[in-house]
Amino acid sequence: MKRRVAAIDCGTNSIRLLVADLPGAAAGPGAPLVDVTRWMEIVRLGQGVDRTGRLAPEAIERTRVALADYAATIGELDAERIRMVATSASRDAANADEFRAMVLRTLGVEPEVVTGDEEARLSFTGAVRGLSTDARPPFLVVDIGGGSTEFVVGAGTVDAAISVDIGCVRMTERHLPGDPPTPEEVAAARADITATVDRAIEAVSGRTAATLVGLAGSVTTVAAIALGLPGYDPGRIHHARVGYDKVARVTTDLLAMSAEQRRALPVMHPGRADVIGAGALVLQVIMERAGMDSVVASEHDILDGICYSFL
Repeated sequence: MKRRVAAIDCGTNSIRLLVADLPGAAAGPGAPLVDVTRWMEIVRLGQGVDRTGRLAPEAIERTRVALADYAATIGELDAERIRMVATSASRDAANADEFRAMVLRTLGVEPEVVTGDEEARLSFTGAVRGLSTDARPPFLVVDIGGGSTEFVVGAGTVDAAISVDIGCVRMTERHLPGDPPTPEEVAAARADITATVDRAIEAVSGRTAATLVGLAGSVTTVAAIALGLPGYDPGRIHHARVGYDKVARVTTDLLAMSAEQRRALPVMHPGRADVIGAGALVLQVIMERAGMDSVVASEHDILDGICYSFL
């Protein structure tokens, strides 16, 4: 019998849904999920949280509208179980109880406001299953979100993990108000990111890893631009290996553009255009400080890890 489950990841910038069929017991421990649908909406739940410490009412409402659509989809597809994980913004906010109450009313289950450590472990599980044989362990998996970035090191299982507050939304709001940002703004962002990345890499012994795996929209969008794709194509992005030189060139180009110019790129989600420069810069600094000459982009991440957790 197929077991159909639904996973929702609500982060600082986006809310995403995966409905998938779990592998049966006879399929073996490494068998993949079978995707039924994946969906993403930019809701910017973490709007202003770094400054105010609270979730904005309009951000909660944007999230409610998207979540209502997801609830309808889950019902139509007959998913047996639902697990929703809420990450950085809802950990940080003083009014997180308002958010949790809204989710319970809209979805029928409470969100799990997971620790950064648990977020990192779920992301690692989703990312490393199905990696090609040329991706040598141990892996350094980095999940660059809107409010935080998770660093995880391991081979088949997690050896060390840490979550730090350098997401693309947080860094944009804190350091990159210009459109495009000034060289001074970029330098301030780079200094903040570098100090935090150095601390994270040291904490997880990241320089011992053989392969860097990058997750989430900042990484996959940079990969799509580096690959010169005419449109966003998850099939071509998933497990694409992108060299440092291309990442650095894309980052420089993005930081020199206005949000309107970035929005015109054929692979760009409109809701990511104002924060992609910061996300790309986080990726570039991670590669520099970890000594990695390439990154493997993954379309499989915390959503897949949430689904696997049902096993």
